[in-house]
Amino acid sequence: MAANDDDESTAVIVGVLAGIALAVVAVVYAGKATKAPVAPKAPAVEVVEIAPQGEPLAKVFFAVGEARLSDADMAVVALTMQALAANSRAIVLLSGFHDPSGDATQNAELARARALSVRDALVAGGVPADRCKLRKPESTVGSGSPEEGRRVEIRVQ
Repeated sequence: MAANDDDESTAVIVGVLAGIALAVVAVVYAGKATKAPVAPKAPAVEVVEIAPQGEPLAKVFFAVGEARLSDADMAVVALTMQALAANSRAIVLLSGFHDPSGDATQNAELARARALSVRDALVAGGVPADRCKLRKPESTVGSGSPEEGRRVEIRVQ
């Protein structure tokens, strides 16, 4: 009996997560289809010096020179909402990264724009703006793929 209960619990959790993800995607597509007015962006956010703890909840990767989220990346909103629901005092810590190639100032601005893009999607999806914190953009140095340098890490801590 216990194994069946575990299977049922897992199925319910997966079903709820899938439903949330589908709802987020439906809202995004409905907004595009009806050409609804663009929601106001979240208020400016200060950069904080909070040390990241543990592994990222999610990583969002970007194309070269881009700071716009793809539709597929919108699933991080539901994942983040679920993690925040489990801890009412947690914050969302966003870390934008860039690789060491090119102009350092321009790369830092792009990494910040990427983090702000993720923050805006989270706020539009229901995450309170005051719970979203940005870290100073970081450069990826060493042996990693170029894609790893074009990411934003999301931590709920």
